[in-house]
Amino acid sequence: MLPWWIALCLLAALAWAVTVAQANSMSVGPGTMGLTFPAFIALWVVMMAAMMFPSVAPMVIVWIRSVSARSTAWQRIAGVTEFLSGYLIAWAAFGVVAYIALLGAGRLVDASPTAAKWTGAAIFAVAGIYQLTPLKGVCLRHCRSPVGSLFHYASFRGPARDLRVGLHHGFYCVACCWGLMIVLIAVGAMNVAVMAALAGVILIEKIWKYGPQFAIAVLALFHPSLLPGLHMTDVSTMSGM
Repeated sequence: MLPWWIALCLLAALAWAVTVAQANSMSVGPGTMGLTFPAFIALWVVMMAAMMFPSVAPMVIVWIRSVSARSTAWQRIAGVTEFLSGYLIAWAAFGVVAYIALLGAGRLVDASPTAAKWTGAAIFAVAGIYQLTPLKGVCLRHCRSPVGSLFHYASFRGPARDLRVGLHHGFYCVACCWGLMIVLIAVGAMNVAVMAALAGVILIEKIWKYGPQFAIAVLALFHPSLLPGLHMTDVSTMSGM
């Protein structure tokens, strides 16, 4: 399994390199920062690969074991590629929602800075409350138990099986993590430091039984003045650049 672990780490590292390079060419601020919809979705998928591949690695490794009996290395590589493609398609679908939300955030900052500040507080409240809901618990248990998931996926039949398995698991992951991901609306979609922190929090909550409570504690560290995604001061700064 070591070559597969190395491959996943290299993919995540490459995605981080692309994300950081893109972030360095942009200012952290509200809205979509001028990105067109196709450009945003492409960048979003790269960001999700960087942030989520470490936490989805156990499931990928378990799935690799399930496909390792296939006759050729090419079939195994194709199976894993389809799985990861389906997983990223699920996150791309959430990226459409994120793009719409960021468009709204950019307009809100221009129209009413006060309302934008309260919206930022509401985003963190929603993110924290969702951590304690039954739905969060169900989705987190699914993501924490790759072996249990494998038994379920064994019943999948028909064409594009690996793609459908990755898509199914990806949507569970979206349902588990969307509450944390909406934080990017408040802090700025290209805030690399927060992206790295969220990636760490997501990984911890999937391997530690107190992970959801830990995530709430991390969310409580933020203050409205630290939310450039919904803060008029950063907009003024950006306009003068």
